Amino acid sequence: MANQSKSDAERLDLASLDLSAEKRADLLRLFPEARTEVEKIDFEQLKRALGEAVDSGKERYGLVWPGKADCFRTIQAPSVATLRPAPEESVNFDTTENLIIEGDNLEVLKLLQKSYLGRVKMIYIDPPYNTGNDFIYPDNYSESLQTYLQYTGQVDAEGRKFGTNTDADGRFHSKWLNMMYPRLYLARNLLRDDGVIFVSINDDELPSLRTLLNDVFGEESFIGTLVWKSRHNVDSRNKTGLSSDHEYVLCYGARISGQQIDEGKYSNPDNDIRGPWMSDNMVGLATRDQRPNLHYELENPETHIVYACPEKGWRYDRNTMAKKIREKRVLWPSSPEGRPRHKKFLGEIRSQFTGFSSLLDVPNTAVGTQEIRALFDEAIFDFPKPTGLIKTLVGQAMSSDTSDICVDFFAGAGTTAHAILDLNLEDGGNRKFVLVQLPEPTRVNRADGSWEETAASRAGYNTIAEITKERVRRVINKPEHDSGSLNLAPTEQQDRGFRVFKLGESNFKVWDADSVKSADALGKQLALHIDHVRSGRSPSDILYEILLKSGFPLTASVEELTEAGKTVFSVAGGALLICLERELTLELIRAMAEKKPERVVCLDEGFAGNDQLKTNAVQTFKTKAVVFRTV
Repeated sequence: MANQSKSDAERLDLASLDLSAEKRADLLRLFPEARTEVEKIDFEQLKRALGEAVDSGKERYGLVWPGKADCFRTIQAPSVATLRPAPEESVNFDTTENLIIEGDNLEVLKLLQKSYLGRVKMIYIDPPYNTGNDFIYPDNYSESLQTYLQYTGQVDAEGRKFGTNTDADGRFHSKWLNMMYPRLYLARNLLRDDGVIFVSINDDELPSLRTLLNDVFGEESFIGTLVWKSRHNVDSRNKTGLSSDHEYVLCYGARISGQQIDEGKYSNPDNDIRGPWMSDNMVGLATRDQRPNLHYELENPETHIVYACPEKGWRYDRNTMAKKIREKRVLWPSSPEGRPRHKKFLGEIRSQFTGFSSLLDVPNTAVGTQEIRALFDEAIFDFPKPTGLIKTLVGQAMSSDTSDICVDFFAGAGTTAHAILDLNLEDGGNRKFVLVQLPEPTRVNRADGSWEETAASRAGYNTIAEITKERVRRVINKPEHDSGSLNLAPTEQQDRGFRVFKLGESNFKVWDADSVKSADALGKQLALHIDHVRSGRSPSDILYEILLKSGFPLTASVEELTEAGKTVFSVAGGALLICLERELTLELIRAMAEKKPERVVCLDEGFAGNDQLKTNAVQTFKTKAVVFRTV
């Protein structure tokens, strides 16, 4: 602003990334001619710039359902929530780079946009399958945070609630799509350019999910549909008479690695100087009419045994075959009834990987239940995915020699974390995980309003999120569960911990311009502006909100320093300095500036109305090319 006072420091934006503003900015960078005087888009000019590429027809192919337009409004509404650290529920909080976040995944995904944009290698989710009673969602999507706070008892209920989606509802499928679309849209932004997303599903919503993923990720990003046998015993209760024994995993993204070749098939029994080889087929695939040049008899030049032409001919023409014979690559049978084959050398293979089968050879859900029993001594979670399934998918998307991140925002019983910790033990990897789980009650709410106890609630686990955290704790403390009979021990470099964060209201009372409709209301808002840190919030709460809203990951290193007798937090090796002192001094300002960080954030109340000190701070940081913000 042209008339801004020199003493004014810009405020830190406490909202999550404004996705629509980012897209508008990208569009105007590409088409500056579509810019209006008020920084909006002249759509008619944009259409002229695009020419014939604009489809203005009313009828076009795509997935449309009641509520889709509201989904975009939900996506575009920034979150002003925060994620509060819970070190007491964590394992190795100060050193780990793994996360378990308790909260509504829609709000959490919004909050992760700034710090995890384009950083995630793999996403795996096992969302509710929409079987009629198995997913909960906010009835009012525009009030996701408020609904969540009421759901978890952080604020008064006021009648809002999460509800189940029953098949008696007239918009049974639409509600499921309304729940899924914003979450997938936000998740897409987190993926790296070479990232991959896997989504588990059954027959109920497979067609809708496929079209939905095409809409969000692009049909060109479709890799394939994986099928696995999920059921161990035949289902005799299905009224159709069919036992549906399989489920699907839809895969979208750049590419998967493929199946590693079996080097055990290669050997060198004749000490060939070209190295290990395997016997490979030379029979072709074409009839004599289709490829007559591939149909001929073959003669061993040493024994003069003649071998008849196969019905589909040979794989190679006469010239190529003659070259293979001269190079002694052809394996000759001792009998004319045999079929000549050729040597395929390991050293000549262009890739160590071959095609990955869409039919997964993985354990079924009964094994997943056994894994839960092994950790908890009873089945406290219904139909958990087996770790073998997740490990197979992780192996296709994440390398063992990197610190790639996998996100699962329908974490359930924590199978994804279990699988990654397991796989890291087996191959020495150091992959990371970010889990998000709603604290959904483990007790079942009956139609009459009463609650039915479950194995989980009787065991003392009140929410699914508690099961998620406890399972990962037990896996970390009992590594033999990870590696089975291998009984491997983790290396010192491997990450065997996780940080717990919980969704909550911002630590700062946000200015609400819409509520200022009277002098009394204005007075209340001004009071909030003066003392805008919520009571009961710890320095750690405030620190991690500033870190998150500044675009740093929740696992960034934080070092506590003492400068000019005051506490300063150094984030990511000094890239960001955060000072939460309520009494700032010029000596402290100069000490922080001398460290030449990229950014500095201080509490606004630290200036205590001292405009001269704030002016000096603004100018001091400016001379050192340091971005300065207050909050």
